[in-house]
Amino acid sequence: MTSLGDTEVRFGPLPTEEWGNGSGSITRVVDAATGESIGSVILATEADVEAAGRIGAAVQPSWAATSFRSRIEILRRAERVLEDVRTVLRPLMMRETGALRGKADHEIDKTLDELRAAANLPDLPYGELLPHDDSSVLSMARRVPVGVVGVIAPWNAPLMLAMRSIAPALALGNAVILKPDVKTALSGGAVIDYIFREAGLPDGVLQIIPGGPDIGEALVRSPHTDMISFTGSSAAGRQVGEVAGGLLKRVVLELGGNNAFIVLDDADLDDALVHAQRGTFSHQGQICMATGRHLVHESIADEYVRRLTRYAESLRVGDPTSPGVTMGPLIDVRQANRVQAVIDEAIADGAMVKTGGRHDGPFFAPTVLDNVGEANAAFQAEIFGPVAAITRFATDDEAIRLAGASSYGLSAAIHTRDLGRALRIAGRLRTGMIHINGQTINDAAHVPMGGMGQSGNGGRYGGHWNLDEFTYWQWVTSRTPPGNH
Repeated sequence: MTSLGDTEVRFGPLPTEEWGNGSGSITRVVDAATGESIGSVILATEADVEAAGRIGAAVQPSWAATSFRSRIEILRRAERVLEDVRTVLRPLMMRETGALRGKADHEIDKTLDELRAAANLPDLPYGELLPHDDSSVLSMARRVPVGVVGVIAPWNAPLMLAMRSIAPALALGNAVILKPDVKTALSGGAVIDYIFREAGLPDGVLQIIPGGPDIGEALVRSPHTDMISFTGSSAAGRQVGEVAGGLLKRVVLELGGNNAFIVLDDADLDDALVHAQRGTFSHQGQICMATGRHLVHESIADEYVRRLTRYAESLRVGDPTSPGVTMGPLIDVRQANRVQAVIDEAIADGAMVKTGGRHDGPFFAPTVLDNVGEANAAFQAEIFGPVAAITRFATDDEAIRLAGASSYGLSAAIHTRDLGRALRIAGRLRTGMIHINGQTINDAAHVPMGGMGQSGNGGRYGGHWNLDEFTYWQWVTSRTPPGNH
């Protein structure tokens, strides 16, 4: 039992005390806002990675041979288990990740969506009949599981971003080894382990090995993993891709973003600001699709800055479990220091702080920066904090050029009353997702999720697109034996 303000919340039946099957050291998992211990995790070693790989490779063929109806039913039971533990999971997520109640519920809802969508995969058609010169030969192409999938998940949405790979991989007959981030190894690891055990998933089909970058690298290098699904920073993703590529191993990378929010001169300013606020400050900006760069037409920029600043100043920063708090902490002080370093460099580069710009421990004040030029640090970096960087433009061509003046290409938004104008601009943007009169943070389990450039290597999660990532095509021909015609 753990004290939360004036109430007491039980995390049981969720495992939080010395959770894990590793043979390494024990590390504490702490409350992002207070630093208090909320549980502990037994870390994995490289020997544990090797053992997990051997187990996964051994059990995967029997799991792939399991009836598609059985796989569907396990995923549906996992969905029911997750819904059953929502009330105890929510406070755990709030404390471990620094999320507000609404963000925690939203992540649980999205995770449920991932399980539902994955349950729709096993009974899809999984092959095609092909023509053959010999009419007595049956020629077909069919999808087969990749094998053992290594999943490396981040801390910012640990439950959902892990499940986005785990659920479809399992649905399609693969075994999975998950490495959650140590900072969020309870909601991103222990909870997932509990859900699938309660759902009746056979032993060894899903294994979880919490650990640091060394354990992630060992998972990528393991001779037993056939594919790596990585979600995280572009810098780490490049390292994962380099190692996996050298081993000729399939790898899907969903990486960072520095997403452009374009506000044209004819935009509905009230509506645009609602989406700008959500896109910038949701979960303290710690979302890969967060709005990083506000590209605003010069004719409305002063009013836009004034109103966005007023909104930022209205936010109350603090412990997300406390009444009235509208923005929680960053994941830890290290992240706050990293954001601070970008802000300090941005100011030195000429940006003007309209509000915020400083932190107190893990709590970073909502920040609005004006006069952010193309070469400014706040324009070029993925800040991953509650920072709105505003850049002014005069023409549509300039807005398009500025939007493309980044190595990232994950998400973008365009605000205008002219749909044709928006579609013409969208056609010239190199980004994986574009939302007209919406916000850059947008996701669903049935859509193709992924980016371009430094935001990913072309893979797409979601819906039937998961078939392309978590299965291989196999060509099979069957010839009638002589004499049996």
